[in-house]
Amino acid sequence: MYVDTENITRNGGRSLRYDVLREFACRDGADALRLNSYTSFDDDRAATDDTYQRNVESFHEALRDFGYKVIVKPVKWYVNEDGKRFGKANSDLDMAVDVLLEARNIDRVLLATGDGDFAKVARALQNMGCRVEVVAFDNVSGDLRREADLFVSGYLIPRLLPGESKGPDWGTEGSRVRGLCHWYDAVKGFGFIRYLRSFDGPLWVTDTTREDSPYASTFVHSSELQKAGINPAYLPSRRVILEFALRPSPTKPGELTAQDISLVPRPQSRDPRVVTAASRGYGTAAEPAQSRAG
Repeated sequence: MYVDTENITRNGGRSLRYDVLREFACRDGADALRLNSYTSFDDDRAATDDTYQRNVESFHEALRDFGYKVIVKPVKWYVNEDGKRFGKANSDLDMAVDVLLEARNIDRVLLATGDGDFAKVARALQNMGCRVEVVAFDNVSGDLRREADLFVSGYLIPRLLPGESKGPDWGTEGSRVRGLCHWYDAVKGFGFIRYLRSFDGPLWVTDTTREDSPYASTFVHSSELQKAGINPAYLPSRRVILEFALRPSPTKPGELTAQDISLVPRPQSRDPRVVTAASRGYGTAAEPAQSRAG
């Protein structure tokens, strides 16, 4: 696993749980041969800001506790034509070189980044015989998502984001989970949302009636979507991530339904047309790439 920490942090993955990310990468009994995290450190700021230095060093130590190798890129400061000072600490090249050099010993590579520059890296890894998976949150490159053998939105991975462990366990009554509306009947005004229950089981088994599927499916009524300002005309969709509470069905005892729904990430506008149209740009599902000829 190779984590573009700065890219992930800036694009929806701030404070993600790196222990859970490791669990996800090593599902199916996989061994962690390499766990690299590429991050930055501002020496100039650390010289005058003790809190910054302590927080960054604490973060790096926590990563090492989880078994990651931390590759630190110093922030370099420059002055542009307007005389404004700006810093750069790009680790893309370091990460690309490392993964290509080490790929001969690896069967499966997980790239945690949404940067489109890694689309070519993914293709090179595949040509070396590696299976390439991508995990990211917001602003995910379409080229990278399409090039990957498997793209999984970090929003859909149980327990990956902080705060989820404070309430009921993911997938149980009263918990808040995130998933995709995979079927919707516009005439009858209801559909079903599929979400990951756990990492146990092959991710390609999306049929929730199968015992080996790691997914579950829950009922959603059009009224709940409309409360959230979501236009059902855009459903079903692999691009619209829904966060919702699992609550008892008012009509079917023992079953759970999706209620108190919101979009992920939350758009600024509350116009139903704008809300849903904006959501179509976000990458979302655990979706296998289309098979390539040959």
